[in-house]
Amino acid sequence: MKISVIGGDLRLVKLAISLAEDKNEVYTFGMENSNEIENNKEIVKCRRLEETIEHSKIIICSIPFSNDTGELYTAYSEKNITIDDLIRNKHKDKILIAGNIEEKFKKILDDNYEKVIDIMKMEELVILNTIATAEGAIDVAIKNTDTILHGSNVLILGFGRVGKIVATKFNQLAAKVTCAARKNTDLAWIEAMGFTPKNLYDLKENLKDFDIIINTIPQMIIDKEEMQYMKENVLLIDLASSPGGINTDDAKEMNLKFVWALALPGKVAPVTSAEFIKKTIYDLIDDL
Repeated sequence: MKISVIGGDLRLVKLAISLAEDKNEVYTFGMENSNEIENNKEIVKCRRLEETIEHSKIIICSIPFSNDTGELYTAYSEKNITIDDLIRNKHKDKILIAGNIEEKFKKILDDNYEKVIDIMKMEELVILNTIATAEGAIDVAIKNTDTILHGSNVLILGFGRVGKIVATKFNQLAAKVTCAARKNTDLAWIEAMGFTPKNLYDLKENLKDFDIIINTIPQMIIDKEEMQYMKENVLLIDLASSPGGINTDDAKEMNLKFVWALALPGKVAPVTSAEFIKKTIYDLIDDL
């Protein structure tokens, strides 16, 4: 199979290598600063973007796809690859796969490709990625505290896919885990799974009890009003995608330790994350 990989972070570097190891014909662009790619004789390094696109039916682009200005995320390139570059010619026989594609960009791409797939909306990949996200949160917590996690009071905001796995992983390290949610069914599940339930609408003064507070909800939950009740040495970790759930400016103003830990799977487990992405892509291709 012919597959092109354009831009991206270490996950896509590892993905391109893994695809080549599976005997696919792999073409890359926007990865020239990766020694792993440049030294791999099984991968074709293209000099022009259009050439990279023309070679393959399947076009894999960066995860996350782009910044606000419409430039692709390219951790291993000095090249500025824009949405306009990707649609310079219509590619109605091509399938473009990327992650976290903003709707305004997806509409433009839909008009120029046979199919555009946001792989980060695929349920199986989301579920698999929660494992790496949870382990990454543990790594962030260890690196940003001066005490062990055993016995620490940890509050998880939200009890969706990420919240459940994060809570379970911290509980396995003997942290004292409280989970906050809105729905009564979620609160019941929190209790059934052995965590302490807390209503998301009833936090405030209770926040003083926690050493680590981890948000998984992609909407504003914590700002100055809540922060005034927290310990001075609390660690705030936001796992939610933009706009996040913890007010960055307020955390700085209150002099609280805050880490917005985006794209953890690509940072803490790029090889595993690449394998998850590859499996999802193969499943997509089989379905198509």
